[in-house]
Amino acid sequence: MQRLNLPTYSFNLKSREERQWIFDIFRRNWYLLTPEEWVRQNFARYLCEGLGYPESLLLLEGSITHNTLTRRCDIVVFNRKAEPIVLVECKAPEVVLNQKTFDQIARYNMVLGVKILLVTNGLTHFCIRMDPEASTYEFLKEIPSFLSFADQSSDVI
Repeated sequence: MQRLNLPTYSFNLKSREERQWIFDIFRRNWYLLTPEEWVRQNFARYLCEGLGYPESLLLLEGSITHNTLTRRCDIVVFNRKAEPIVLVECKAPEVVLNQKTFDQIARYNMVLGVKILLVTNGLTHFCIRMDPEASTYEFLKEIPSFLSFADQSSDVI
Protein backbone atom coordinates (compact mmCIF):
# COMPACT_ATOMS: atom_id res chain seq x y z
CA MET A 1 0.00 0.00 0.00
CA GLN A 2 0.99 3.59 -0.58
CA ARG A 3 3.12 5.47 1.96
CA LEU A 4 0.98 8.09 3.72
CA ASN A 5 1.73 11.41 5.39
CA LEU A 6 1.29 9.76 8.80
CA PRO A 7 3.56 7.84 11.15
CA THR A 8 4.20 4.22 10.16
CA TYR A 9 2.27 1.54 12.03
CA SER A 10 2.39 -2.24 11.82
CA PHE A 11 -0.78 -4.04 10.78
CA ASN A 12 -1.88 -7.64 10.64
CA LEU A 13 -2.33 -8.37 6.92
CA LYS A 14 -3.23 -11.54 5.04
CA SER A 15 -3.93 -12.62 1.49
CA ARG A 16 -7.03 -14.62 0.68
CA GLU A 17 -8.63 -15.31 -2.69
CA GLU A 18 -5.95 -13.18 -4.39
CA ARG A 19 -6.97 -10.16 -2.31
CA GLN A 20 -5.28 -8.50 0.63
CA TRP A 21 -7.07 -8.11 3.96
CA ILE A 22 -6.30 -6.03 7.05
CA PHE A 23 -7.30 -6.79 10.63
CA ASP A 24 -9.12 -3.84 12.18
CA ILE A 25 -8.28 -3.63 15.89
CA PHE A 26 -11.25 -1.31 16.47
CA ARG A 27 -13.94 -3.45 14.84
CA ARG A 28 -12.08 -6.69 15.65
CA ASN A 29 -12.54 -8.18 12.21
CA TRP A 30 -10.84 -8.58 8.83
CA TYR A 31 -11.63 -6.07 6.06
CA LEU A 32 -10.69 -5.90 2.42
CA LEU A 33 -7.64 -3.67 2.13
CA THR A 34 -8.79 -0.93 -0.23
CA PRO A 35 -6.91 2.38 -0.52
CA GLU A 36 -9.62 4.09 1.57
CA GLU A 37 -9.46 1.38 4.24
CA TRP A 38 -5.67 1.87 4.36
CA VAL A 39 -6.18 5.56 5.10
CA ARG A 40 -8.93 4.85 7.66
CA GLN A 41 -6.78 2.31 9.55
CA ASN A 42 -3.69 4.52 9.57
CA PHE A 43 -5.59 7.64 10.59
CA ALA A 44 -7.44 5.84 13.39
CA ARG A 45 -4.11 4.56 14.73
CA TYR A 46 -2.68 8.09 14.49
CA LEU A 47 -5.58 9.45 16.56
CA CYS A 48 -4.89 6.85 19.26
CA GLU A 49 -1.13 6.45 19.24
CA GLY A 50 -0.17 9.95 18.13
CA LEU A 51 -2.84 12.13 19.71
CA GLY A 52 -3.96 10.14 22.74
CA TYR A 53 -7.54 9.28 21.77
CA PRO A 54 -8.62 6.11 23.62
CA GLU A 55 -9.32 3.19 21.26
CA SER A 56 -12.54 2.47 23.12
CA LEU A 57 -13.94 5.89 22.14
CA LEU A 58 -13.48 5.46 18.37
CA LEU A 59 -16.21 4.08 16.12
CA LEU A 60 -15.20 3.14 12.58
CA GLU A 61 -17.83 3.09 9.84
CA GLY A 62 -20.70 3.97 12.16
CA SER A 63 -24.14 4.40 10.59
CA ILE A 64 -26.13 7.62 10.69
CA THR A 65 -29.42 8.56 9.07
CA HIS A 66 -29.71 11.85 7.21
CA ASN A 67 -32.88 12.73 5.27
CA THR A 68 -34.07 9.10 5.52
CA LEU A 69 -30.80 7.85 3.95
CA THR A 70 -28.40 5.69 5.92
CA ARG A 71 -24.76 6.72 5.55
CA ARG A 72 -21.51 5.50 7.08
CA CYS A 73 -19.12 7.85 8.85
CA ASP A 74 -15.51 6.75 8.52
CA ILE A 75 -14.48 7.59 12.09
CA VAL A 76 -16.46 9.12 14.94
CA VAL A 77 -14.71 9.92 18.23
CA PHE A 78 -16.79 10.10 21.39
CA ASN A 79 -16.12 11.66 24.76
CA ARG A 80 -16.49 9.69 27.99
CA LYS A 81 -20.18 10.64 28.11
CA ALA A 82 -20.72 8.87 24.73
CA GLU A 83 -21.25 12.19 22.94
CA PRO A 84 -19.62 12.58 19.50
CA ILE A 85 -16.79 15.14 19.54
CA VAL A 86 -14.80 14.51 16.33
CA LEU A 87 -15.90 13.38 12.87
CA VAL A 88 -13.37 12.09 10.32
CA GLU A 89 -13.94 11.62 6.59
CA CYS A 90 -11.31 9.44 4.89
CA LYS A 91 -10.69 9.23 1.17
CA ALA A 92 -8.25 7.14 -0.86
CA PRO A 93 -4.87 8.83 -1.48
CA GLU A 94 -5.65 9.41 -5.16
CA VAL A 95 -8.88 11.30 -4.33
CA VAL A 96 -8.51 15.06 -4.41
CA LEU A 97 -10.06 16.71 -1.36
CA ASN A 98 -12.47 19.28 -2.75
CA GLN A 99 -15.73 21.05 -1.98
CA LYS A 100 -17.70 17.85 -2.54
CA THR A 101 -15.70 16.17 0.25
CA PHE A 102 -16.32 19.06 2.63
CA ASP A 103 -20.03 19.09 1.72
CA GLN A 104 -20.22 15.38 2.55
CA ILE A 105 -18.76 15.75 6.03
CA ALA A 106 -20.91 18.84 6.64
CA ARG A 107 -24.05 16.81 5.81
CA TYR A 108 -22.96 14.09 8.25
CA ASN A 109 -22.30 16.72 10.88
CA MET A 110 -25.87 17.99 10.58
CA VAL A 111 -26.77 14.74 12.33
CA LEU A 112 -23.86 14.51 14.80
CA GLY A 113 -23.15 18.16 15.61
CA VAL A 114 -19.47 17.78 16.49
CA LYS A 115 -17.14 20.74 16.80
CA ILE A 116 -14.08 19.18 15.12
CA LEU A 117 -14.19 17.89 11.54
CA LEU A 118 -11.23 16.12 9.94
CA VAL A 119 -10.87 15.40 6.24
CA THR A 120 -7.97 13.29 4.99
CA ASN A 121 -6.78 11.29 2.03
CA GLY A 122 -3.76 10.12 4.00
CA LEU A 123 -1.53 12.63 2.25
CA THR A 124 -3.32 15.88 3.04
CA HIS A 125 -5.25 16.51 6.26
CA PHE A 126 -7.68 19.32 7.03
CA CYS A 127 -8.94 20.08 10.52
CA ILE A 128 -11.95 22.36 10.95
CA ARG A 129 -13.34 23.74 14.21
CA MET A 130 -17.04 24.47 14.02
CA ASP A 131 -18.73 27.20 16.06
CA PRO A 132 -22.45 26.47 15.78
CA GLU A 133 -23.49 29.43 17.95
CA ALA A 134 -21.77 31.93 15.63
CA SER A 135 -22.41 29.82 12.49
CA THR A 136 -18.71 30.01 11.66
CA TYR A 137 -15.78 27.69 11.21
CA GLU A 138 -12.01 27.94 11.12
CA PHE A 139 -9.27 25.74 9.70
CA LEU A 140 -6.81 24.68 12.38
CA LYS A 141 -3.10 24.18 11.78
CA GLU A 142 -3.00 21.13 14.05
CA ILE A 143 -5.34 18.33 14.99
CA PRO A 144 -6.25 18.68 18.68
CA SER A 145 -5.06 15.94 21.00
CA PHE A 146 -7.62 14.16 23.15
CA LEU A 147 -6.33 15.96 26.22
CA SER A 148 -6.77 19.36 24.56
CA PHE A 149 -10.51 18.87 24.88
CA ALA A 150 -10.02 18.91 28.65
CA ASP A 151 -8.57 22.42 28.33
CA GLN A 152 -11.79 23.64 26.67
CA SER A 153 -14.19 22.33 29.32
CA SER A 154 -13.98 19.83 32.12
CA ASP A 155 -17.15 18.10 30.94
CA VAL A 156 -16.11 17.57 27.34
CA ILE A 157 -14.10 14.39 27.84
